[in-house]
Amino acid sequence: MLPPLDLHAHIDAGIEARELRSLGAVVFAVTRSLDEAEQALERSDETTIWGVGCHPGLVRAQKSFDSGRFRELVGRTPYAGELGLDGASRVSLEIQQFTLARALSVLQQSPRITSLHSYMATNQLLDVIAECPQPGLILHWWLGTDSETDRALDLGCYFSVNASSVRRRDLLAQIPLDRVLPETDHPFGDKGRGPRRPGEIARVETALARVHNLSTETIRKCTWRTLGDIVNATHTHRLLPSPVRRLIEFG
Repeated sequence: MLPPLDLHAHIDAGIEARELRSLGAVVFAVTRSLDEAEQALERSDETTIWGVGCHPGLVRAQKSFDSGRFRELVGRTPYAGELGLDGASRVSLEIQQFTLARALSVLQQSPRITSLHSYMATNQLLDVIAECPQPGLILHWWLGTDSETDRALDLGCYFSVNASSVRRRDLLAQIPLDRVLPETDHPFGDKGRGPRRPGEIARVETALARVHNLSTETIRKCTWRTLGDIVNATHTHRLLPSPVRRLIEFG
């Protein structure tokens, strides 16, 4: 049995390990600053993978971003995130683009499974990606137009969708099944009815199953296979916790 897979969630880096184990899911936990990432990477959780991020909405994180420190931190994990652009941020788009370009330049040399934010800046994000092409880029909670989605697919991007974004059935139909992954974006993207915690992706799997006329069991196998494809493309297998490596091999 493959457990639920959550490619983007916000979790306090000080949480007790037993609470993460109780989720019964494999969760990719983003961080919003290099300081938070450093704290998170001191952990050794078996089914939670901690990312290295610099959120575009945080002034202090953006202004203190350091390429060398980012390079050192991503050397310790297979996951980078949350990175990206935000058109509603108090940080100027110019500074955000400079930070993102520096981060993606590092990741060109050391590819990672990477979760990207693009709120109100979808086309600008794609412009930066086009300048720094690489494998493993996942567009989280994507709100782009049909033409922007096609462009993202041409650039090799993947998409992670949550209980809020699956309301866009047109988007789910446009994205090939082998380019989509589930996320919660807990506690932001899992509001509404049903449980709210990382790894609770049942509503996402159900929506994908309806769009593709498949069982939820098949959807879960497909998403694990897609994760395996990204891991192979980014050569990050050795950096994953051993239980997660075994699940990818099984899937």
